[in-house]
Amino acid sequence: MKCRTPALAAAAGLLASLLTGCGQVTGSDAPPVVVGTTDAFAVTKATPAPFDPAAAYDVNSWNVMRNVYQTLLRMPRSGNRPVRDAAQKCGFADARNEQYRCTLRKGLTFSNGHTLDAHDVEFSIRRILRIRFANGPASLLAGIARVKATSDHEVVFNLRKPDATFPYKIATPAASIVDQESYPPDGFAKGFETAGSGPYTLEFDSKASKTVFSRNEEYQGGLHVHSEKVELRSFKDSESMEKALRAGDIDLMNRTISPKQVERLEAAPEDRIDLVQQPGQEIRYLVFNTDDETVGRLAVRRAIAELIDRESLVRDVYARTADPLYSLVPSGVPGHRNSFFNKYSASGESGEESGADAAANTLRKAGVSTPVKLELAYTSDHYGSVTKKEFEALKKQLNNTGLFDAKVRGLPWDKYRTDALKGKYQVYGYGWFPDFPDADNYIAPFFERNNFLNSPYTSTEIRDDVIPRTRQKTDRVRTEAGFERAQDIVADEVPVLPLWQGKQFIAARDDITGVEWALNSSSVLQLWELGRNTDE
Repeated sequence: MKCRTPALAAAAGLLASLLTGCGQVTGSDAPPVVVGTTDAFAVTKATPAPFDPAAAYDVNSWNVMRNVYQTLLRMPRSGNRPVRDAAQKCGFADARNEQYRCTLRKGLTFSNGHTLDAHDVEFSIRRILRIRFANGPASLLAGIARVKATSDHEVVFNLRKPDATFPYKIATPAASIVDQESYPPDGFAKGFETAGSGPYTLEFDSKASKTVFSRNEEYQGGLHVHSEKVELRSFKDSESMEKALRAGDIDLMNRTISPKQVERLEAAPEDRIDLVQQPGQEIRYLVFNTDDETVGRLAVRRAIAELIDRESLVRDVYARTADPLYSLVPSGVPGHRNSFFNKYSASGESGEESGADAAANTLRKAGVSTPVKLELAYTSDHYGSVTKKEFEALKKQLNNTGLFDAKVRGLPWDKYRTDALKGKYQVYGYGWFPDFPDADNYIAPFFERNNFLNSPYTSTEIRDDVIPRTRQKTDRVRTEAGFERAQDIVADEVPVLPLWQGKQFIAARDDITGVEWALNSSSVLQLWELGRNTDE
């Protein structure tokens, strides 16, 4: 088999852009590119409308929505500044970054034939803020004080406070433009229905566990669509997905590839399958319910921070398909600082005092009796089967010291997400796939009012100083000192505990093109990049 690295991927992508259409099947008679996933879509209490922008705020739903809906702006193939999609131009209208104006392209239409204009943009934003679904992405757009279509082609956003990150936010699927004639203003779309203006239209087949994307001939935007049809096929587990890839029943697999599969695909002599590795900005972390009588005590949280051995976690559980993470802001994002390593240098990994000794001293000084009883909760069906092994390893690290008596409990995502928002767990695990590549998106969603976690923890310095101050700076390099301070506060007070930063992997048959561009930095699938090469 072949394994491509990020540097090679960039070169391959450049070559692909120079050879667009050469030896590539792009006509209507071309077979669909079939993508395997372990993600499943169902209408539940937690996900009442899996493909409705007002209801869905998870990477698997965004994988679908990014390909079906348009936003005013979008993230580019490479680079970290939004570019135009449905908009012809956008920009701040004032020096304080409080008013943002966009002019739409002319001739935009939805897949159902209805005209798309600025009034649909206004409707879409007002709708998501009006519904404000607990599991949805309304918090991303909460900084909008008023949105108004001033004409058929211009929409104006007035913000509550200056926010230089606003262009990034309206480039996410949270700001997807929906048809005001098809979507209810106060409720969700029915089932799996969609009416978008993106590069593909969608047909969902629940019985066959597949989602079919067909090229939207009416799409007008900046994307080049390489395949007439792409099929997203769901599998019950990654093993059956890999079997289908090797048999040629699917062309590509991404979510979720286990560490063992990465090792197997790297070592296999198979030369018809390529494994592409890319840097990733996905993170995993523990959340503490600071209202809980046990982990509400700072000493308990700090003791756990002293004990967690991230090096062994990524080595023994994730086979080095991830890197240790010592801050909410991952490596590679401007403003990253290893705050947890700096504060808890023992941490079971290095230092003169062992992590167990440091943790014992912390608990003793605070008068905390040991062993501390603890329950670690995780979702059993959302982040892959290896999550159970990860939490068993965390339990072992804590219990081996004699300082903790920890147990673990796995729950299905539908119940897990809902109960986590209600504060029903002491300590629980989450993953975060960034909405956009800026340190703000690793700080604000967790510490703003009405935050993503619905956390009882509050840092007034982060909320009322760091976040507003950094959002006033259009030059994002100038925000680094503020975000470094925020990371130090988090390490000191430990409302969350970062664990690891993931690497991205895609395995594809060697006749599939565009694989290097199929994932953006937020791990969202860009299906329009995929094509099929007919050359031998």
